[in-house]
Amino acid sequence: MTALSFSSLGHRGVIAVSGDDRRDFLQGLVSNDVSRVAPDRAIYAALLTPQGRFLFDMFIVEHDNKLLLEVERDRAADLAKKLTMYKLRSKVTIENRGTGWEVAAAHGEGAAAALGLPDEPGAATAIDDAVAYVDPRLPGLGVRVIAPDGHIATMLPTRGFAPAPFESWDHVRLTLGVPDGSRDLPVEKALLLESGFDELHGVDWKKGCYMGQELTARTKYRGLVKKRLLPVAVDGPMPAPGTVVTIDGQEAGEMRSGLGTQGLALLRLEALDKARGSGAKLTAGEATLKPLVPEWVSLPPAA
Repeated sequence: MTALSFSSLGHRGVIAVSGDDRRDFLQGLVSNDVSRVAPDRAIYAALLTPQGRFLFDMFIVEHDNKLLLEVERDRAADLAKKLTMYKLRSKVTIENRGTGWEVAAAHGEGAAAALGLPDEPGAATAIDDAVAYVDPRLPGLGVRVIAPDGHIATMLPTRGFAPAPFESWDHVRLTLGVPDGSRDLPVEKALLLESGFDELHGVDWKKGCYMGQELTARTKYRGLVKKRLLPVAVDGPMPAPGTVVTIDGQEAGEMRSGLGTQGLALLRLEALDKARGSGAKLTAGEATLKPLVPEWVSLPPAA
């Protein structure tokens, strides 16, 4: 991946949160420290159930005195409704920008520099009426851009980026082993630490209380993570999301999203150790899977 390109992320949308209490309001709800958000700084975060299970993930950046939440487009209305339920007397306005705004991922070697950004997770900048930020999870995922409809197609080519299909960016994401919202994180089921949110800078361990904090903290400090979402090389037909992964006839995990020969799977750590140690094969449907552990993933020592 060397040439500069950009892919439209049509499955992503925008919610704007404005008002005097916008920062404190979100701070009490999401997993990351909203006080760090600024026009030059974006964060990645999640909203959880009270039991610490995944509901929504989001990128948060400040633009034009508003906090912009980049979220799953098809679920944005549900998130806006959920946030409104928690509003109470907070001085905030929640606006689902379901139309009129678009999101793209600009990627390739030097993508951040081409947009005037340091190659640093979360670094952000305004470009006219748009906002661009280095993916807060991993710089290798490129730069995300939020802009009014139609602006990205003219703004990015003038900076050296050529249009590329969504699959171009999705392949990069899958190779790095990074989840993409509810495609990889089952709603009301997934746990943040099984899904890499700690290493991907999606959790702040020093901030105050937020929804689901107790279980998330207990999972970390008691070493209760028994599964991890990891990239897998797929030999054979790509298994559908939800397909059970087995090893020696025993359940070892479950497939998530995939493309071509690259996919993501939630794997039991004991099965991963077995596959890496003894060479036993992981299978899903008619395919054989080879688990891959990216450099950014931190796993406990093999038992």
